Amino acid sequence: QVQLVESGGGLVQPGGSLRLSCAASGSILSINVMGWYRQAPGKERELVATITRSGITTYIDSVKGRFTISGDNAKNTVWMQMNSLKPEDTAVYYCNARNSVYRHLEYWGQGTLVTVSS
Repeated sequence: QVQLVESGGGLVQPGGSLRLSCAASGSILSINVMGWYRQAPGKERELVATITRSGITTYIDSVKGRFTISGDNAKNTVWMQMNSLKPEDTAVYYCNARNSVYRHLEYWGQGTLVTVSS
């Protein structure tokens, strides 16, 4: 089992910044990809960004150039720096940890709310 604890959500004005953190504990060695998903009201959950243990990152087009995902294997922590936030970024953000080969090994955090509003 892997436990994920997120922090860093909150209310921010358009154009502002937030930094989300996700700390993992438990059977960490079973995980080789971590990422962030988000779910806006009335919408399906979508993948925002991922990072592998080797540091390879991916992003959805709508956040490229604004969000940066990073990680520290020694600290078992992943961050996502979110800049130039827009109202459409408003959502509950979930940390995800998984094994890319053994698909049944997938874990979720409890979610943290990000609200972008003036």
